[in-house]
Amino acid sequence: MKTTFCKKIVLILACIAALLAAALLVAGLNAPAAASVPGENIVAVAQTADEEAPQTQAEDSAAAAEEGDTGWKAIAAGIAIGLAAAAGAIGMGIAIAKTNESIARQPEADGKLRSTFMLGLIFIETAIIYALVVAILIIFVL
Repeated sequence: MKTTFCKKIVLILACIAALLAAALLVAGLNAPAAASVPGENIVAVAQTADEEAPQTQAEDSAAAAEEGDTGWKAIAAGIAIGLAAAAGAIGMGIAIAKTNESIARQPEADGKLRSTFMLGLIFIETAIIYALVVAILIIFVL
């Protein structure tokens, strides 16, 4: 299978678009949900004598919204790390195939090819680890 430059660019852009979509999904779900609870203002006006009840209800709705967002954050983080790992695996596979092909054509350049190959694999793996860090930040920080 011959991989052209255009195919590589399309693959990279597709991965970036998928990661941006996952980030936008998390950002959209991270909006304050307490303001969108129906009937909260009516309860607050009706119970002006008892000031603790609206706060308790607001805290309960915020806790329920937080629990609901956690599941979506986990799904978005899973999508992000899954796409990064898949793209990294494809990149590593292409690098391994090309290096083996090059070594088969020029066996005398074996040492130089292997060192360059290992350096490239390290860079690919570093990008995957960065995606893992971003996925963890999505879950715990946002």
